[in-house]
Amino acid sequence: MGGATFLFWILATAAVVGAVGVVAFRQPIHSALSLLVCLLAVAGIFVLNHAEFLFAVQVLVYTGGIMVLFLFTIMLVNIRRQAQEPFLHTRAAGALLIGVLFFAIIGSAVVGDMRRQTGEELREPADASALTTTVIKEKVRGEMRETTVMGNSQAVSWSLYRDYLIPFEVASIFLLVAMIGAVVLGKRTMERID
Repeated sequence: MGGATFLFWILATAAVVGAVGVVAFRQPIHSALSLLVCLLAVAGIFVLNHAEFLFAVQVLVYTGGIMVLFLFTIMLVNIRRQAQEPFLHTRAAGALLIGVLFFAIIGSAVVGDMRRQTGEELREPADASALTTTVIKEKVRGEMRETTVMGNSQAVSWSLYRDYLIPFEVASIFLLVAMIGAVVLGKRTMERID
């Protein structure tokens, strides 16, 4: 087993444990921290698969932005009355047992499929950069030019900021307006409670 495979199994285990923690913990803050572990593990898996753009989106948008939103929501909720409740849900053991059974079924199917493919050797490509090289054709002053970009992040950003710049900016303005509206509505709600 290579280093990348070992690291994949570590990150996959962390993602599964984090996902189980999201539904098993009773306190919302513990569930949010488990979700953070799960999202970071998935971001690490993206890096292992040479998907740097998805890694950046996962860290910036989900781990950064969405988790901050969840934590603000948790802070706005009255958590005092939940302090007396148990640490785990009462049905966590049953859910964990069902999860282990599903893992065993899927794992046995994957192992059986790999055993059927004994003639084919699973190996990593010799040159990973060849997988992430993209040639973009563009028309400049009436003539076609080819530009080679390295990595999927550069290819996505090239297309996003060149071909889809206006929709990207409009979407960012909509998100800014939605965020300001959420803050205003949340402030009004808190003023009524006080």
